[in-house]
Amino acid sequence: MRSPPSFEGKTSFGMSVFNLGNAIMGSGILGLSYAMANTGVVLFLVLLTVVAVLSSYSIHLLLKSSGIVGIRAYEQLGQRAFGTPGKMAAGIAITLQNIGAMSSYLYIVKYEFPLVIQAFLGVDNPSGEWYLNGNYLVIMVSISVILPLALMKQLGYLGYTSGFSLTCMVFFLISVIYKKFHTPCPFIDFAFNSTASVIAVTNDTGYNQACVPKMVNLNSQTAYTIPILAFAFVCHPEVLPIYTELKNPTKQRMQHVSNISIVVMYTMYFLAALFGYLTFYGEVESELLHTYSRLDPYDTLILCVRLAVLTAVTLTVPIVLFPVRRAIQQLFFPNKTFYWPRHIAIAVTLLTLINMLVIFAPNILGIFGIIGATSAPCLIFIFPAVFYIRIVPEEEEPMRSTPKILVKLCRLLLTIGF
Repeated sequence: MRSPPSFEGKTSFGMSVFNLGNAIMGSGILGLSYAMANTGVVLFLVLLTVVAVLSSYSIHLLLKSSGIVGIRAYEQLGQRAFGTPGKMAAGIAITLQNIGAMSSYLYIVKYEFPLVIQAFLGVDNPSGEWYLNGNYLVIMVSISVILPLALMKQLGYLGYTSGFSLTCMVFFLISVIYKKFHTPCPFIDFAFNSTASVIAVTNDTGYNQACVPKMVNLNSQTAYTIPILAFAFVCHPEVLPIYTELKNPTKQRMQHVSNISIVVMYTMYFLAALFGYLTFYGEVESELLHTYSRLDPYDTLILCVRLAVLTAVTLTVPIVLFPVRRAIQQLFFPNKTFYWPRHIAIAVTLLTLINMLVIFAPNILGIFGIIGATSAPCLIFIFPAVFYIRIVPEEEEPMRSTPKILVKLCRLLLTIGF
């Protein structure tokens, strides 16, 4: 059994909660109202609860596997369990997942930032101004804000920016709840008529059918729900780095950090999805902020919400970039010590690649669906389970013990489900 790393963590419990919560929270929250519209309130709550519980349980498996072998790197757990193929699989999954996540965050910057600038400048009909071009703005934000934060040596230093990012998302949630009670149903679609409300079909009792929430709803878009939820709860590549930098690190202490982060995000996710859905019902779009633009693109509160979300996702990108850089270092420079030129070169290369993806990405739903259906379930559910089965010795937990039977059953069901 290996001894734990000699690095002495200096990040407080609260800052660790902020960092992990910020790693969980991201652009996924903007797609949850759309997911609820295509599953119904009750079915969505069931699926959200299942994914949250499984996410917390898989973190428990990661921490237990890490404690047994004294390893605090996801890729090294893969190597310990399956050798080089396991290390490669974990590293590739982390890279794909986090590149997809960062692309989705910058996708929001690309499409929301120009609208904010346009509204503040009062430009009704933009005519190709460079400062309203989302591609230019993404590059500028990446160079001026994201890159300096991504160059920090340790993840714990980003605790303050993570706290501010989460505060912005709390403001987003409060605003979504507020707009629910100040938006008529059916809502006024600014794109068609800025003065008259939309006329919808009513039933014999006079109730508007479009304004009745569905408890269970199954359609062709329902299949996106689990990938969107899986994408929204991915934080597992960040768990072990945060654990390494935690002050007075113990498995129980890190599990508390994880549980608190997941419970807070679970609550915020459900409330944001519910009130976003109850505002627009079947009209909600795959990116919630786009739907608010149909109310009034110059609404002051919504402009502030856009700024808050832009700030939150921008400050989340450096958090998510750390595990990708670590995965690349583990795959290509496993025995190398810290080296600033390499540290900087990887960050610059990643941000360049991500900016290129964002410029050519068709839409955010495609990112949610592809990443949520591939690397996300591997990192959240499948890898922690198989690592646990291979790493935990049989003399401690036989293959027929209750924990391992549960792990194998969960892995089987999730593999079939995805």
